[in-house]
Amino acid sequence: MEMENLIPANEFCINHQIEISFISSLQEFGLIEVIVVKETSYIDSGQLRKLESFLRMHYEMDINIEGIEAITHLLERAELMQNEITSLKNKLGLYEDN
Repeated sequence: MEMENLIPANEFCINHQIEISFISSLQEFGLIEVIVVKETSYIDSGQLRKLESFLRMHYEMDINIEGIEAITHLLERAELMQNEITSLKNKLGLYEDN
């Protein structure tokens, strides 16, 4: 993993005015991945969108970490089902064209 794609977790927390414990809790629940290099915690920039979504859920909507985990699980399941529906529609379209 390239260091240029990593954001120090403490800087993220300072910029968003949150406690580092929030990041730790998300990591404990497996919602985000934190990378430790030389005793410094980093967040991959690819996770920012997801992390900022978790921030809004927690701080603006007052949803606890367990709730965020449940919501995330349901959204992932819905996305998988939508992908399956799309795949099945594509297969069905092949038979309808014949």
